[in-house]
Parts: sequence; structure tokens; C-alpha cells
Amino acid sequence: MFRKIVTTIIVVPLAAIIIAFAVANRQMVTVSFDPFSSAAPAYAASLPLFVLIFIVLIVGVIIGGVAAWLRQGPWRSTARKLDADVRALHVELETIRQRFGTQAPPSQPAAEPPRVIPPPVS
Repeated sequence: MFRKIVTTIIVVPLAAIIIAFAVANRQMVTVSFDPFSSAAPAYAASLPLFVLIFIVLIVGVIIGGVAAWLRQGPWRSTARKLDADVRALHVELETIRQRFGTQAPPSQPAAEPPRVIPPPVS
């Protein structure tokens, strides 16, 4: 419930800001992809300014995500290797337990009941 309230408190004002930004920047701009001929470009697109800004923002987020994913590659590789090692050790441990007939220790010790503070005496 708290998460929904916080999400609403953040999303509603953010949506209002985005809508106000889009309404304030409706003028058309021409984006040219021909650096050699500004008078008659080979390809040019006319679109509202807010659309252009949103496209650039989305492309920036995608490029940043890809860069972060590539930078974390060595960590993911190490995690996969360590996970494989742990799985192999669990299989080896289970084989040793079966060979020598030992029981697996309990997964968790028995928990103590929570201590209760008595109410104050009047």
C-alpha cells in the first residue's frame, strides 16, 4: 500500500510536468542529417520539439543501459563461474554424505520464541 502511494506521489507530478513540457514545446523543428548541404539536405525530418527531445532522451537511456551492461560483463562472468563452483561443491558434498552415511545438518537451528517485555505494573 505504501509503495502505491509513493508511486502515485511521484508519477502524477512527473506526468503533469511531461504534459506541460509537451504543450509548451509544440513548435515544429527541422532536423537535418546532411552535414554538407543545409539548403537541400538529403534527409530531413520535421517534428515537434518535444518529440525530438523525448527521442534523444530515450536513445540516451538505451546507450547508458548498454554501457552499464557491458561494464558489468566481468562481474556477471565471475558470478556464473562461482555459481557453477557452488553447485559442483554441493554435488560433491552430497556424494560424500551418501558414501559415508552421514545425515545432512538441519538447515536452520530451532528458533527461540520471541521475548516479550511485560507491561509496566500500575
